[in-house]
Formats: sequence, structure tokens, C-alpha cells
Amino acid sequence: QVQLVESGGGLVQAGGSLRLSCAASGFTFSTYAMGWFRQAPGKEREFVAGINWSGGGISYSDSVKGRFTISRDNAKVTGYLQMNSLKPEDTAVYYCAADPLGISAARSKSRLRYWGQGTQVTVSS
Repeated sequence: QVQLVESGGGLVQAGGSLRLSCAASGFTFSTYAMGWFRQAPGKEREFVAGINWSGGGISYSDSVKGRFTISRDNAKVTGYLQMNSLKPEDTAVYYCAADPLGISAARSKSRLRYWGQGTQVTVSS
């Protein structure tokens, strides 16, 4: 059974940090690209960051560049999103996704193979 399970969300004050994790199971994680997306209330799900199977090919949305860092540990079959200098506008449900063909802002979200259930991040002002 394929699973992506996010954790690490919560409530944090503006300027604070959180580290999200995405634990994978049921597929060969080390051969898949992975990425992070977020969806705020009333808005479409948007790309946040992507990383290829080997840890390269990293890309970020302009809104998080310089504040967020995506990484992965294939030995632990887990991906991460380190979020620093958080702002109230970062408040959203954060989802991880995995796909064998890559994840970037250019790829349609509907074509990505696996998704997690999401974790809530709330940033207070």
C-alpha cells in the first residue's frame, strides 16, 4: 500500500520555523522525485518546492525562495521541508507528492502519481 505521510505542521509565530517531514512507503522512494505543495483556504493548491530522486534539480516558488529548503534522505525514505522566517501568508495545508517523472512548477498537479494527506501550518502575526 502506497503512503506518503506528512508530519511536523503546527502553530508558529511569524518569524519562526518549522520542519515538515514526508515519510514514504509502498514504492521505491529513491527513484521518485518529490515535492511540496500548499493550499490556503479558498485558493488553489500551489507548488512550493521540488527535488529530484538524487537530491538535485531543486526548485522553489518565488514566494518561498531563500526561506524554505527542501531535502530528502533516501536511506530513511523521507523528504523534508525546512521553513524559516515564516509569514502569516504561509498559512496553509502542506502536501507532499511523489512522481517518477519529476516535480516542478511547470508540471500539472493532476498528473503527479502519489499525494499525502496534508499537514496544517498556521503562522500567527
